[in-house]
Amino acid sequence: MTIVRHSILYFALLTCFASLMSAQPVRFGIIGTDTSHATAFANIFHDASRPDHVPGARIVAAYKGGSSDIPSSADRVEGYAAELREKHAVTIVDRIGDLCPLVDALLLESVDGRTHLPQMREAVSCRKPVFIDKPFAASWSDAKEMQRIARDANVPWFSTSSLRYSEFVLQMEGKGQRGAISWGPGPLEEHHELDLGWYAVHPIEVLFTIMGTGCEKVSRVSGPHGEVITGYWRDGRVGVVRTLLPSGGYGAVAFGDKAVIQSPANPSFSYAPMLRAVVELAKTGKPQVPNDTTMEIFAFMEAANQSRKADGALKLLPRW
Repeated sequence: MTIVRHSILYFALLTCFASLMSAQPVRFGIIGTDTSHATAFANIFHDASRPDHVPGARIVAAYKGGSSDIPSSADRVEGYAAELREKHAVTIVDRIGDLCPLVDALLLESVDGRTHLPQMREAVSCRKPVFIDKPFAASWSDAKEMQRIARDANVPWFSTSSLRYSEFVLQMEGKGQRGAISWGPGPLEEHHELDLGWYAVHPIEVLFTIMGTGCEKVSRVSGPHGEVITGYWRDGRVGVVRTLLPSGGYGAVAFGDKAVIQSPANPSFSYAPMLRAVVELAKTGKPQVPNDTTMEIFAFMEAANQSRKADGALKLLPRW
């Protein structure tokens, strides 16, 4: 009987310990404080009074990074780092490797996609899940290499636009049985070879959420007020992205089998649904958006680049 009682007590203690551990918030470390996302995410995780609060996570440490030749990076990196340190008690470290013992998962936030490959090389040494914010990579070759090093290190990763989780997009998800059109601002950044990844990735991600994967060919035509990127799916459907210059709002139309669904005039957005998915990645190691979907989106952008260089000629998506 004594052995039985001891066994019951032992398993009760184990259950209690597991429960306590599961109640502990996920500790995130930021790579790159040169984006407003760094402080916006901290506010959503840390402020329980916010209507968009995401519980169960905290940002505890950050590596500043920064790029001197991109003003939107160089001019903001120190200010956002100071806000994280002073408002949120985030520890600022000198090297990415210093984050490893402090965190459970990483948020690769650097605004300059050129830094993502070298930063990812260091991040995978932590052997912890990594969320990669936009732009996922500055070039197609970088995107493929990032996928390879994460796979070789057995590190789960996740990258998506927050628009994928917007209410108007979720209402259209998978309902482009006859095709779809999406639109949004498309400013470019001169240092990024994969230029659509800088900002047009948002309406592109919306298109893929509505249409699903399976795009084979792309054409891209540019004009002074934006660009038209047309994708041809292997089942005969056509999806179109219209970028708006110098700026514009977001929206989409899904052509379904039974109805045409159009987004509202001024759709609302929130980072919270995406951040809940990021927390789930940290807990389970499973991305809600499959890595192959992300790679197809970037292959779509690479084919679009090749099409623009060829005056709008159709180009096949490269393989990865």
